[in-house]
Amino acid sequence: MAEWIFVLIVFLANVVEGITGFAGTMLAMPAAMLLIGVDEAKIILNMVAILVSMNIAIRNYRDMDKKQAAKLIFLMILGMAAGLRLYEMMPARLLMSAYGVLIILVALRGLFKKKEREFHKGVLICVVLLAGLIHGMFLSGGSLLVIYAVAVLKDKSVIRATLAPVWIVLNGIMLVRHVIEGSVDAGILRLTGMCVAPVVLALILGQMLHQRIKQEFFVKLTYILLIVSGCILLV
Repeated sequence: MAEWIFVLIVFLANVVEGITGFAGTMLAMPAAMLLIGVDEAKIILNMVAILVSMNIAIRNYRDMDKKQAAKLIFLMILGMAAGLRLYEMMPARLLMSAYGVLIILVALRGLFKKKEREFHKGVLICVVLLAGLIHGMFLSGGSLLVIYAVAVLKDKSVIRATLAPVWIVLNGIMLVRHVIEGSVDAGILRLTGMCVAPVVLALILGQMLHQRIKQEFFVKLTYILLIVSGCILLV
C-alpha cells in the first residue's frame, strides 16, 4: 500500500511540475521519505527527475541559454559536493527536520513576496552554490536556483529550458554515484518503473492544465502544499 501511495504522490507532484515548471521533487520528497525511506526516496525521485528534465530539454531546446547552463552546472557541482558530504555526516532525523524548515521558508517566501528583488552578482553566485548544497542533500536545489534564474534569465520559457540540462547533469552524477555504491537494486528499479507511466501522464495533464487554467492559482496552491509537507517532516 505504501508503494502505491508513493506512486500517487509522484504523479500528483509531477502534475504540479507540468503546470508551474518547478517544485515537483520538493513536493514529493517529504512524503516519499516517510513512506519508503530517505535514501530510497532520493534515488527514485532522482531517476524520475532525470526523465522529466530530458523531456523538457528536448521539447524546449531552442529556448535554452547554453552559456548560462554551463555556468550553473559548474557552480552547482561545487555546492553539491559539499551537500553530499554533509548528508553523510549528519543524522537522518536532524536532516529531515532541517529540510522541513527549509521547505516552509521557501514556501512562505513564495507566498508573500511582492516582487522579485535585484541581487548583486556575488549574492547570486552564493545562492547557486547554496542551491547545489541543498540539491546534494535533498535533490531540491531548484527552489533556490529559481531566485538566480528569475534575476538573470527573466523569461519563463528560457528559465525552464535552461534549467533542464542542469538537472540532467547533476542528477546524472548522483545516479552514477548511487550505481557505484550499489544502492540501485531490483526493488529500486521496480518502484521507479512503476512511476514511469504515471509521470508521463502527469506531464501531459500538467501541460493541458497549464494552457487552460491560471498558473498563479496553482503556484499559490503549490506553496501551500509545500508548507503542509514541511510541517509533516517536523512532527
